[in-house]
Amino acid sequence: MGFKTKKNINSSPLPLGEGSGVRVAIDEDLAGQQDITALLVPEDAKAKAYVICREEAIVCGIEWVNEVFRQLDKDIKIKWKCEDGNLIREDNVVCELEGKARSLLTGERTALNFLQLLSATATVTYQYVQKLAGTSVKLLDSRKTIPGLRAAQKYAVRCGGGHNHRMGLYDAFLIKENHIRACGSISEAVAAARNIAKKQIEVEVEDLIQLQEAISAGADMVMLDNFGIDEVREAVMINKGKVLLEVSGNVSLDNIRNIAQLGVDFISVGALTKNVKAIDFSMQFVT
Repeated sequence: MGFKTKKNINSSPLPLGEGSGVRVAIDEDLAGQQDITALLVPEDAKAKAYVICREEAIVCGIEWVNEVFRQLDKDIKIKWKCEDGNLIREDNVVCELEGKARSLLTGERTALNFLQLLSATATVTYQYVQKLAGTSVKLLDSRKTIPGLRAAQKYAVRCGGGHNHRMGLYDAFLIKENHIRACGSISEAVAAARNIAKKQIEVEVEDLIQLQEAISAGADMVMLDNFGIDEVREAVMINKGKVLLEVSGNVSLDNIRNIAQLGVDFISVGALTKNVKAIDFSMQFVT
């Protein structure tokens, strides 16, 4: 079938159900009413269908598809021919479905919306990760996610071989420009963070002077924001391994490998979850 299994998904998706966004997505279509077009089909009519992927992609979103049909009709049977994290070739079938025709029709678009979005995030992540092959640099995502779907998209990043930065504002400090201004300085911001909680402290810096202040203040990690190649190289020399270094901003598939070879620890790319181009999936009934 052309599948290639990826083994580096470092955790499973969060439990689905009411908190997964599936109920909201279904309600967008039904609004508590009926799929009036599906009523064209006899109520007791059964059907078989399959979902095909029209382009090479990393598949992601299986549990979201399952949940869509579980909430619509628990009797729908789905047989998956791949797993999340598999690399699937163009025109391969990813799953087969069987059950009431009305239920399949009603759930089709919602299920494919999750599959195309999450597979898109996983696929672009995979493309970036491939560029980092042979280096020790880890690819990170950001909080630039579609509202309400952060956990899902961050799971998709893991399926593509990437790693998650913060899940939210609660699990680590990231001291940015406005925090620094509000606190008075990088040193004051880092000191205040130490007194609040024993969590990782990262400081976003805009130049080499700020980098030196962040290192002196005792930051655990420093984000080099929109640094050019020469600035990153100098930052690595100044740091000498004292703190973890992350590069963020102006990163593309064309330059990420050059950046990785400079000696940084992490590269973050907001485009993994922000600039999403859906993967082309379609559902077709078997006649």
